[in-house]
Amino acid sequence: MTKPLKTAIKSIRIENITATPEGTLIARDRDIALRDLEAASHFIPFKDAAGPYDVCLTLEENRLVFRIQNAQGDKLPMLVLSLKPYRRLIKDYFLIVRSYDEAVQDGKPSRIEAIDMGRRGLHNEGAGLLIERLEDKIEMDEDTARRLFTLICVLHSAHAPALW
Repeated sequence: MTKPLKTAIKSIRIENITATPEGTLIARDRDIALRDLEAASHFIPFKDAAGPYDVCLTLEENRLVFRIQNAQGDKLPMLVLSLKPYRRLIKDYFLIVRSYDEAVQDGKPSRIEAIDMGRRGLHNEGAGLLIERLEDKIEMDEDTARRLFTLICVLHSAHAPALW
């Protein structure tokens, strides 16, 4: 077994979400993001050098809350991030999910490929915003930020119909 990197996420969980129907793009994105963050991530909160980290993400009053514990068992300061700047990106994510589901049902591979390209662009934009807004609190690479952006969207899955 490989020893976890000190600057990595050892475990991550998301709380206060409704059940995501299995077999959907959202469930697939959630599972991949969680697995990939635990397998390979660059994540250094508050310049703390005692990783790897256990991370819990929740939504509270339309804010993203990070609860982080280092490898020594110390709880780091809770981080609360307003999600207002992400509103359009989250809405676009769910529009893409709906379009993807429709394309799969219609059996149109070329449309699925085009939707995936748009989805990648959206994730890049969300990752860039996350890195920018957390630059003085959490150091992370683009892949880690992309996966965290995915989880932000997943946390909003209960509110998705209200976003359309």
